[in-house]
Amino acid sequence: MRGRADSTGAASPPRSAGWRPAAAAALALAAAAPALAQSSLPPAAYADTQLADPRREAQARALMETLRCIVCQGQSIADSNADMAGDMRAMVRRRVEAGERPEDIRRWLIERYGSQVSYKPPVVPLTWPLWAAPVLLLLAGLFLARGRFRRRRG
Repeated sequence: MRGRADSTGAASPPRSAGWRPAAAAALALAAAAPALAQSSLPPAAYADTQLADPRREAQARALMETLRCIVCQGQSIADSNADMAGDMRAMVRRRVEAGERPEDIRRWLIERYGSQVSYKPPVVPLTWPLWAAPVLLLLAGLFLARGRFRRRRG
């Protein structure tokens, strides 16, 4: 496509009218992205259905309270409405119903998703600072308080 000549006779760059439809399409896709993120699949069978045996449901519920939702990170899978949390609740209930112990289920989930899935991370060399930090901070606070009280006496 040739550009127009201006008053000096030099050709101006060609106009590109194709950017407007492309920009409109990109804007429409960006606006539709949150709607496309929702799953159209039905929830897992045991995602929101309790087990028939109250003792096993209590075991499953207690375990679900200690597992972190992979998607929202700030909620347990028992409290989260995310599809992934529903799938994890269903997995926990199925395994508890099959007779697995909650600690075995926790171990399996940690192997599958990593230690961040648990609100109670394992004590391994990688997590030693996490477990030691509260004790070290308490000792530092006592040391500072001790120094402060000594200065007041003297």
